Amino acid sequence: MFRKKLIAGIMALTLCFSMGACGKAASGSGDTQAAGGATEAAPVEGADADYAKIREKGKLVVGITDFEPMDYKDESGKWIGFDAEMAEAFAHSLDVEVEFVEIEWDNKALELSSGAIDCVWNGMTLTDEVKSAMDCSKPYCNNAQIVIVPSDKADQYQTVESLKDLKFAVEAGSAGEAEAKNNGLNYTPVQSQANALMEVAAGTSDAAIIDSLMAAAMVGEGTSYENLTYTVGLNNEEYGVGFRKGSDLVPLLNKYFQVADTDGTMKAIAEKYGVQAAIIDQK
Repeated sequence: MFRKKLIAGIMALTLCFSMGACGKAASGSGDTQAAGGATEAAPVEGADADYAKIREKGKLVVGITDFEPMDYKDESGKWIGFDAEMAEAFAHSLDVEVEFVEIEWDNKALELSSGAIDCVWNGMTLTDEVKSAMDCSKPYCNNAQIVIVPSDKADQYQTVESLKDLKFAVEAGSAGEAEAKNNGLNYTPVQSQANALMEVAAGTSDAAIIDSLMAAAMVGEGTSYENLTYTVGLNNEEYGVGFRKGSDLVPLLNKYFQVADTDGTMKAIAEKYGVQAAIIDQK
């Protein structure tokens, strides 16, 4: 119950940001859609052999990081989460298996262009930098970058100006790092958002900037970090999935998102991980 309230609170906070920020999010690329199922979309120029390649090898290789509730491991070591299950469902719609590869987030574009992975599917913010490096799906989830501090100090840090003297931990190459730069904050890049939270919990950093959806899953009462909380919201953003430039997998995923939205698959998976309030209508 607490997590549902926290997610609702964070999403309300997100909606309070300037609507102009939403205009910066990607509208997706490769919108060509077939009248039939997801696998009938026409190929596009460039990496137009991606679909054939994954069918040949029998798997879709997905680049991820440890990012609850989008991609994280259960007690048996299996990757689960909203993005993980959606990626698995998409792969199965193409009649292939899914393989998850944990990557350094700052190297995501390189991993993709080198062919080490087929897509980046990990709560990825559709920034201008991301859209210039890869072709992206239509947005499927709302998010925001928010400030995390110890709960007993939260009342001291309620405005951007109050954050200026703090030492932040942010994931290298993330939207959180971009917001730290944009706001002139003092920060240290770390490997992941999970590491950023550990820095604050350990007292080696004063604060962190992470995704609101991760905060809802990992911060506050009943979570792994009960003594941390969120305060300032820094932006409004949307998530998308990234593929190689010109990949014929982009229109296939856009079509699958429509199908999964219509048949209730997306909603069911979102409810399982408590992110239903953030899902973007694909119809």
